[in-house]
Amino acid sequence: MPIKIDADLPAFSVLEKENIFVMTQGRALSQEIRPLEIAIVNLMPTKIATEIQLLRLLGNTPLQINIHLVQMSSHISKHTGQDHLERFYISSEDVFTKKFDGMIITGAPVEQLEFEQVDYWEELCRIMDYAKKHVYSTLYICWGAMAGLYHLYGIPKRIVDKKFSGIYYSKALVPTDPILRGFDDIFPVPTSRYTKIDVEDVLANPKLTLLASNAETGLTIAKSNDNRSIFMTGHLEYDSDTLANEYQRDLDKGIEIAPPKNYFTDDDVTKPVLSRWRSTAHLFYSNWLNYYVYQETPYNLEDLDR
Repeated sequence: MPIKIDADLPAFSVLEKENIFVMTQGRALSQEIRPLEIAIVNLMPTKIATEIQLLRLLGNTPLQINIHLVQMSSHISKHTGQDHLERFYISSEDVFTKKFDGMIITGAPVEQLEFEQVDYWEELCRIMDYAKKHVYSTLYICWGAMAGLYHLYGIPKRIVDKKFSGIYYSKALVPTDPILRGFDDIFPVPTSRYTKIDVEDVLANPKLTLLASNAETGLTIAKSNDNRSIFMTGHLEYDSDTLANEYQRDLDKGIEIAPPKNYFTDDDVTKPVLSRWRSTAHLFYSNWLNYYVYQETPYNLEDLDR
């Protein structure tokens, strides 16, 4: 699926070199199809890296996508230049004037805070509420998934004693569900967090379906029964070296932390990382776009809230 992005966005040249089909505005105008409108609410501090990671996965299917990068107006980014945000991002106020086929709400390194302590919490809640009627399918990732489950269903996150860091293998509980189509029975998920969602809390809610879990890290994937919300607590979009970089960052801060689990070759931090989740990541995002967005969203987005 070619993704339409600005030719000056840093992700454009990176993805083009990887033979990911990206498209400029000029070429897009010659396509006689309705593109999917996908908003990415990017809450990660490393915004450019996250843009590349997600666009790489969204660009691996056969239809055209218009990407709308969204920033929080109530938060000042410390790690991404204001010029980049002003040029390539829209605000939540702009979001409230549009309708989207799909939306992605990313994770954020704030999971140890109470949700209400996050400075953009009220703004994010407005976006999540807006998405219920004006976005056909919303994909919530990691902390974003926990935020969505808490705000929409009252499900709490649980603080754990030691950080989950590494590749954790989850069990597909409903292998016939479209989001898991083509998945192995057990599949790898990059994980980096100090919190978990207990599967019992999800199972107790009749409006949700538990799709995958891990005995140690809890919920991996769940969905709303109307198929309009998908919750993924891992980071399938991560690059091969992302967990290594986070591990080194924590060490540099003086944090006592074990090396990422099931990650380095032979569990030796001096040896290279070999990705075990790349095919799973591409399959997950392709399934979401195909089965939960493209095949279900109305052709006329104005019909979404009717």
